[in-house]
Amino acid sequence: MISGKHALVTGGGTGVGRAVALALAKAGVSVTICGRRKAKLEAVAGENARIFPIAADVTDEAAMTALYAEAEELRGPFDIVVANAGGAESSPAHKTSLADWQRALDLNLTGSFLTVKPALGGMTKRKAGRIVFVASTAGLKGYAYVAPYVAAKHGVVGLMRALATETVKSGVTVNAVCPGFIETDMLEESVQRIVRTTGRTVEQARTSLASTNPQGRFIQPKEVAAAVLWLCSEAAGSVTGQALSLSGGETW
Repeated sequence: MISGKHALVTGGGTGVGRAVALALAKAGVSVTICGRRKAKLEAVAGENARIFPIAADVTDEAAMTALYAEAEELRGPFDIVVANAGGAESSPAHKTSLADWQRALDLNLTGSFLTVKPALGGMTKRKAGRIVFVASTAGLKGYAYVAPYVAAKHGVVGLMRALATETVKSGVTVNAVCPGFIETDMLEESVQRIVRTTGRTVEQARTSLASTNPQGRFIQPKEVAAAVLWLCSEAAGSVTGQALSLSGGETW
């Protein structure tokens, strides 16, 4: 049972973050969501009274420290932290600027670290807690034209494994879910980039991306949310240090 616990979900205003927040709230968890777009967060909070929005940038350590202080004062320590915020831009590696590279690492990797770091001490002391990183199949294999994103997501999987090793005897579990292409706004941005750069139609672009999944389809946000919910449950108490591929068999 996870009812009555307090969770943090970053990137909670859209896509996977929204789905995870709603699933946790439905299970009786108080959920603090954060992101940079306040209106999006408030819209999700309006869908369930157990969801509470705080605007914060995961790449800003001071902002994440302040978020923890505010949320934990009101609703108690975080029992669950889901580091979901992320994003990708596309370009050939030789055309990727240092600024593009750094931006991808800041958001996807450093942001994940800053999301979970404040929780580690308290969880370890209480000998209980669940940390879940929303990584990607890009953390398990390579993809062309998104080198910074691939490097960052590999880093997230490595960070997860390091933290799982550190906390393995403390009652805290640390895992990652690694979805393939998910039916979200981020997918639509990828589709539009393909259309602009290749001249393909939207349908052709979507078919090309879906074909990376042996099942020939896109992963749905609710599937990712279900996996996160399970990893946060008592039933997954012996599961730690794992990168769970949600990809229709593309990776394992």
